[in-house]
Amino acid sequence: MKPGKLPPDLLSDLIARLPRDDPRVLVGPRVGEDAAVLEFGERLLVAKTDPITFATDLIGWYAVNVNANDIAVMGAQPRWFMGALLLPESAEEEIAASIFDQIADACRGLGVAAVGGHTEVTIGLDRPILVGCMLGEVARDGLVTSSGARPGDVLIVTGGIAVEGTALLAREAAEELSARGIAPEEMERARGLLFDPGISVVRAARAAVEAGGVTALHDPTEGGIATGLREMAEASAVGLEASAEAIPVLPLTRRVCEALDLDPLGLIASGALLIAARAEAQERVLSALRGAGIQAAAIGRVTPKSEGVNLTAGGVRRPLPVFARDEIARFFEERE
Repeated sequence: MKPGKLPPDLLSDLIARLPRDDPRVLVGPRVGEDAAVLEFGERLLVAKTDPITFATDLIGWYAVNVNANDIAVMGAQPRWFMGALLLPESAEEEIAASIFDQIADACRGLGVAAVGGHTEVTIGLDRPILVGCMLGEVARDGLVTSSGARPGDVLIVTGGIAVEGTALLAREAAEELSARGIAPEEMERARGLLFDPGISVVRAARAAVEAGGVTALHDPTEGGIATGLREMAEASAVGLEASAEAIPVLPLTRRVCEALDLDPLGLIASGALLIAARAEAQERVLSALRGAGIQAAAIGRVTPKSEGVNLTAGGVRRPLPVFARDEIARFFEERE
């Protein structure tokens, strides 16, 4: 198999093998959902695990933030973090200390407690791997899922797509980008996208939910915004139509993608939040996001499932591109 996410059909088949006979599991494993939701007294417990595999630096900071994002898009507050850190035999003690410091800094920034995990030196690795797990909580009436979008809803995206992918490429493929005309100052700005506008969507999710009228949230990651749209459509059993011209792509992201012959629609997209909201709530949600200092744009609408998932560009409507794996995974594989 190729690096990256498993094909959706295969993943669905594998998930179908898992036991799900506990009535306290309100949202279990399924393609398109960001986290699990468990019955837990007066409030609901939300749980997520996600590894950091593409990055080689700042993996502690990444792990906390990407797992917190998947809690936040369920309408929940990230609360407790655990991590399983696997170090290669070549790692020095300073590497472990640096990763722990990154975890601590990221947790402090989000008001999250680091409550445990596991650390070991593992045979056969060529770089550290960190698998994060985040737990959060939400009131029953505050729960949001990826499966609530309905025909007639508007689609909104925050920030710019592929922010994480752009920053990763600037950090992991600097030589290739420099050789293809990306100037040092552009490289530095691209690396900085990790923090400004950043890859966290916790504030954006909270602002959108508090505005009211949100029917679904999704955190597009591997496979980019195109895969995120397809995942929301599958989870909600609907069709979607997006406008290529309306999808926000930072000029620097376009520069980096053009230099490496990558499509930003399929590039890992942490930092963007995909929102479905009732049509009458569109301006209220956009206003709330912009009032919180978060850029946002309406990019399309939810349609009946029979219409499929489509992208309109230059007035021409076509099926949304399918990315069997993330563009960054394709780049790293072809580079080797």
